[in-house]
Amino acid sequence: MDGRSGPRRRPHLVVMVLFDCVQLLDVTGPLEVFAAANDQGACYRLLTASCGGREVVTTAGARLAADAALEEFTGTIDTLIIPGRSDWRRAVSDALLIAGISRLAGFSRRVASVCAGAFPLAATGLLDGRRAATHWCLARELAESFPHVQVDADSIFVRDGKVISSAGVTSGIDLALSLVEEDFGPEVARAAAKYLVVFMARPGSQSQFSVRQAARQPRHQVVRQVLDDVTADPAADHSLEAVAGRAGVSVRQLTRLFRAEAGMTVTRFVEQIRLEAAQGLLESGTDPLDVVARRSGFGSEETLRRAFQRERGITPGAYRARFRTTFTAQPVLAATP
Repeated sequence: MDGRSGPRRRPHLVVMVLFDCVQLLDVTGPLEVFAAANDQGACYRLLTASCGGREVVTTAGARLAADAALEEFTGTIDTLIIPGRSDWRRAVSDALLIAGISRLAGFSRRVASVCAGAFPLAATGLLDGRRAATHWCLARELAESFPHVQVDADSIFVRDGKVISSAGVTSGIDLALSLVEEDFGPEVARAAAKYLVVFMARPGSQSQFSVRQAARQPRHQVVRQVLDDVTADPAADHSLEAVAGRAGVSVRQLTRLFRAEAGMTVTRFVEQIRLEAAQGLLESGTDPLDVVARRSGFGSEETLRRAFQRERGITPGAYRARFRTTFTAQPVLAATP
């Protein structure tokens, strides 16, 4: 049913926190998702709040006006969002900002952070004992500065109870789309994603970077060769014996070298590369699952399904559905001779 029809609903209130030197896309990315969702039948009310209700200046130099003062805002909030700033220490040291976020979080149904927004959120204590994500280059600093937070350095967004945290700036768009889907259903979220010309939508568990990038950069030529060979052709025979034979070393030597230099086993690396290849095929194509399984190196649809369930917590079919837009591809007509 069209979300715009039927009984009048109470708007879902989203409050975006503002402060000086905030990253502009952290703010505008999620807000544009909610605004686009409103055009597709959602019912969001969008407000911004800053300390004292003051205007703020973003990293891009743009000035943003606030609708309300953090310290004066009252009433139930459905979604509170905390964006980030590159110099997160300045945000964390702002006692009025942290107190304001903490107060609003107390009467918010759910709280979300974008990128370095995890730092001021962590400063409130709300992330203690919870899993949280932030930009990969800030993950170590978050873990060291707030040791009670269980930092996930890989996922693009993480949900733990009523708290959702996302990675780099554009992942705030993925997070917002997931919230739209939760609030108003997949069709509204899919239509908003299509309008914004973005994927609908990367699962939170998707890695911030490729498996090849995530593996340690090895010094040994044999290990580099294996990494490159597997990445170049995931569907090839990458059994330990085959890989060792192509590299000209024994299975035992390969196993020892690979674990020491890549930080994982050969078998684990092969499976992760194949999962990444399968994800790419599911995101961008329409091949049947058995074809995807063969092309990515899993061999059978059942093996592919088991790997996805174990590693991603979702079936290949459900994963593909998250990326499917609502348009129907038109046949390409042959040119008239």
